[in-house]
This record gives sequence, structure tokens and C-alpha cells, in this order.
Amino acid sequence: MAFLELDGLTKNYGSFQAVKGIDLAVERGHLVCLLGPSGCGKTTTLRLVAGFVPANGGQIRVGGKIVSSAGATVPPEDRNMSMIFQSYALWPHMTVFGNVAYGLKLRKLPANEIRRRVDEILAATRLSQLADRYPGELSGGQQQRVSLARALVIKPEILLLDEPLSNLDANLREEMRFEIRRLHDEFRYTTVYVTHDQSEAMTTADLIVVMNDGRIEQAGSPEDIYERPETEFVARFIGGTNILKGRRGDVATVVRPDGLALQCRSGTVAGEGETAVSVRQHDIHLSRTKPNGIETNTAPATVVRQIYLGSHRDYLVSLGDGETVRAFAPVDFAVPPGDQVWVRFPPERCRALAR
Repeated sequence: MAFLELDGLTKNYGSFQAVKGIDLAVERGHLVCLLGPSGCGKTTTLRLVAGFVPANGGQIRVGGKIVSSAGATVPPEDRNMSMIFQSYALWPHMTVFGNVAYGLKLRKLPANEIRRRVDEILAATRLSQLADRYPGELSGGQQQRVSLARALVIKPEILLLDEPLSNLDANLREEMRFEIRRLHDEFRYTTVYVTHDQSEAMTTADLIVVMNDGRIEQAGSPEDIYERPETEFVARFIGGTNILKGRRGDVATVVRPDGLALQCRSGTVAGEGETAVSVRQHDIHLSRTKPNGIETNTAPATVVRQIYLGSHRDYLVSLGDGETVRAFAPVDFAVPPGDQVWVRFPPERCRALAR
């Protein structure tokens, strides 16, 4: 049995349904990321788990015990959960030690036990040398680590994080992604992490739950979500992709209106109606001349835009019917706008999305 279970969970605000029947099971000690665009319901789901808002339907269970249902809600202070918000919410008049010790003092632990546990968590979060400083004397990354230490020191059953890195600059965000994963591997708390940043999710999560319009689009490991998206929304949201649409040619081929036949080595081609084909920018091959002996998955195109990005060139090319495709190429492949190139979509990197 999973440690944290969401069963048919719903939340309404008047006539608007923010969460629409979510089912999710989280194993003890796993870190799950709720990932999606603004307004998809991920933060509302986190607040339901925390007990900040009541559910309109379904249940939340922790260790088999119901903590939320349509009829009753266990208050947040009785759930043994810690939550880290977008703002660090540190007490400005307390030192780092005082901020981290605060929750333990509220629990009336003995002074020697408080000292031992705070010293341990400050060492784990690499804050020992900053114990006597005040929040205003710390960098953003250091303040974020204090917030993590304060949440972890009480040894919660579940750790909740609501876009905790959104206030950091790009370099600090990247550093803190790895720090959060390192601390998770050390302490193995059951963690629910809300973010709209796919890089954060890919770096930190055991399980990524992609949400859209109050529902779960797909849940799986980072590799599953990236390599085997089940819907057009997931393919576009995780990593970015090109979506080309057409109708069934044979069991594994999608034929576009311009006649381009795309063999797909993964996914499912719909028997009737349209099928979307996902192929990522870095998987597309560009060449000056047509590849010898290859007819399928290959088409001529015109360069619309070409940008040098240091590690690669970013191309936008137009197919025969005017549809544009984005592709990455090595820096030594430099073709100016207006010139023709040949585009190859490798069958093993084309995924059919019938759903």
C-alpha cells in the first residue's frame, strides 16, 4: 500500500473546478513532482495535502489513515507535515540557529535535544558556519537552505514544497536543484514538490506527475515522461518537441497532407482520424543533400531562421506545405535563411500520439 494516497480528489471554488478527480499513489520515501503550467491545479493539490483547504470530494490518506475527505479534514497542525513556500518566511529577528530550532521549541523538546538536532541538520545543509547570522546577512541560496533545514529538523512524515526556487537567479536555481536531491537522498522523506520548471522536476523527482486543467495527464519516471509521452500536451511541455499531424498509412506510419510519410517506432497510430507525431528538435537531422536511398521520413525544406547558440545552431525550417519545424544542428552546419535543406525524422525517434 502506498504511503500517501489521493483517491478521486476534487476541489471546487464556486462553479470552477480546480482539481478534477485526481488519483495518485506515492510510496514512502519517494519524491514526487507535480509539474504543469500556471492554473493546472498543482498548487491547489498541494494545499489539499497540507490541509490548508478542504476537499469537495474524494479522500487523502497517509499511512492508510484518512486526513481529508468531503466530510472531514484533519487540521494542518495535526498532520506532521512540513511545507516550504515560495517566500522563505524566515524570522528576521532570529539567527539561523533560532529559525531552525523554532519548531522544536514549540514542541517543547529538551534544550540538549534541540541543540543536537539543530547542529545535525545545519551540518547536513552546510550551514554550520552561518548559525549565528541573521536572514538579512544571507544570500538567497543560503536562506533557501535555512528554510529546508527548518522543515527537515522536525522529522515530518511528508515534506511539501511549493515552487521553492522561484525567487532564485538561474545559477542558484540550478545549484539548489541538486542540493534538494542530495538532501532527499540523505533523509528519504516522502516529498511532494510543486514546480512549473521541467528541469527542476527532471533533476529532483523519482516520479513526475504532469498536470493539465485540474487533471493528471501522465505520471512516470523522468525518463518515461521524456522518452515516452502519452499525449501531445506532455510531449510539448516536457523538453519541447515538434508535432506533425496526419492519418494512418499502415500500422506504424502516419501520412501528412503534403504526402510526407512518417514511420514511427514507438507510440500508437490511430485507426481513424488524426494522429500527432512527436519528434524532438535535437533528434532531427539536417543535410544539404538528400540522404542516399532514404525515401520515408525525409523531406525538402527551406531555412526560415538560423541562430548560433555556441553549442549548436537553432534552425526553423519550412516544409512544402508551409508548416515549420524547429531543429538543432552542429555549429559547423551553417546554412543561411532562404536556402534549401533536407530534413530527416529518424523513425526510432518518431513517437505516434493517438491519444
